[in-house]
Amino acid sequence: ADIPVIPDLEDVQEEDMAMQVAAPPSVQVNRVLTYHDLDKDLLKYAAFQTLDWEVDLKLLTKVLSPEHELQEDDVIWDWDHLFTEVSSELVTEWDLGQLERED
Repeated sequence: ADIPVIPDLEDVQEEDMAMQVAAPPSVQVNRVLTYHDLDKDLLKYAAFQTLDWEVDLKLLTKVLSPEHELQEDDVIWDWDHLFTEVSSELVTEWDLGQLERED
């Protein structure tokens, strides 16, 4: 009686599944902190100024860049332009290296 049995297809087709709805999953939503919140917390709590209670991070927290300095505008890269720019820089460096060797 404890052995699971695979139901026959005919038994499954007889069941009316049209009115049955699965329960929605319950998910705990955690609020994601913004950079502004993290910056305020970093300066406010001393717990962020030490790592494993041994490494002092105070110097690091003093020189961290603010968010507005880290934001960059999106720039579309054009492959032909980028390739030409890098190639010309490499050729210039190679020519300078050749001139230094000749001197």
